[in-house]
Amino acid sequence: MAEFYDLIIIGGGPSGINVGVAAQKAGLSYIILEKGMLVNSLFHFPSNMTFFSTSKKLEIAEIPFISHTDKPTRKEALEYYRRIVDSYELNIRFYEPVKELSKEQGRFMITATAANYQSKNVVVATGFYDCPRMLNVPGEELSKVKHYYDEAHPYVGQNILVVGAANSACDVALETWQKGAKVTMAVRGTELYQKVKYWILPNIQNRIAEGSIKAHFNTTVKEIREKEVDLETPEGAQIPIEEREAEEISTWHERRVMPESGAAVYNPAFDVTPAKYVTALITELEGATDGEVLET
Repeated sequence: MAEFYDLIIIGGGPSGINVGVAAQKAGLSYIILEKGMLVNSLFHFPSNMTFFSTSKKLEIAEIPFISHTDKPTRKEALEYYRRIVDSYELNIRFYEPVKELSKEQGRFMITATAANYQSKNVVVATGFYDCPRMLNVPGEELSKVKHYYDEAHPYVGQNILVVGAANSACDVALETWQKGAKVTMAVRGTELYQKVKYWILPNIQNRIAEGSIKAHFNTTVKEIREKEVDLETPEGAQIPIEEREAEEISTWHERRVMPESGAAVYNPAFDVTPAKYVTALITELEGATDGEVLET
C-alpha cells in the first residue's frame, strides 16, 4: 500500500528543507525523500571550503544564520541546516533514492528504494552539484579522475591537471599548488572566466604569468590514460602530460644512473615540472646532481 501525502519533496538540501518548512507551516501532509545524508551535496563540498556567499544569503525558513565571519564555512552550514531540521522536526527520510516518478489519474506515483508513495504534488529539489559535467573522453572512468574536489593534501607532490576556468577550477589550482602539487590547467576558452571572484582572479593570473601554474588555453582533453593525458591545442597538436615512476628516469638499461644519496625524484612530469623542483638532470649519457657527474 502506497503512502499518500499532499506533497512529496525529492531532495533534502537547503531548498528541499525550505519547502518542507513551508509545507509544515501550511498544514500540508508531506515527506522529504533524500538519496543520501542531510544536505548531501553540501557535505561533499571541499572539507575546508568557505562559501562565496554571505551567511545572510544562505538563510532559509526565516532563521538567522550566525557565522564567525561574513562568509560561513562548510562546517557551519552543515550545523545550521541540521538545527533547522531538528527544530521543525521535519518529516525526512534519508538514504532513500527515488527510482521512478509517474502520474496516473491526477496523482503522482513515486517508487523509492524503501517504499512506494502517492501525492497530489511533487517538488523536485535535487540541485545540480551531484550532476557533474562529463568530458566524455576515453579514460574518464579511470580511478585517478575526479569530478569533485575534496582537499589539497592527497595531491602533495603530485602532477594534477585541472580542467576548467571558473571559480572552482581556479580555487582548486591555487589550493593544490600552494600545498606542493605541480598544476597544469586545460582551458577551453581564450582566457580564464573573467567573473571569477575578485580575490581569486588576480592570484591565479599571476601564478600563470610567473610559470608556477601552467595553463593551456583554447585546449581540450582528448584522452586520459593511466599515466598520461592528451590535450588538443588550436594547432591540432597533442601535448602529452606525463606522469612517470621515479624508477623510470633514475635508471638506464636497468642500471641505476643516480647516486642513492642524490636528488630525490618526485613523480616527474616533463611537461609541467617547474624549475624549482628540478634538482638533478638525467640524459641517455649521464646523470648529474649537486655538481656531480655520473658517467654511464
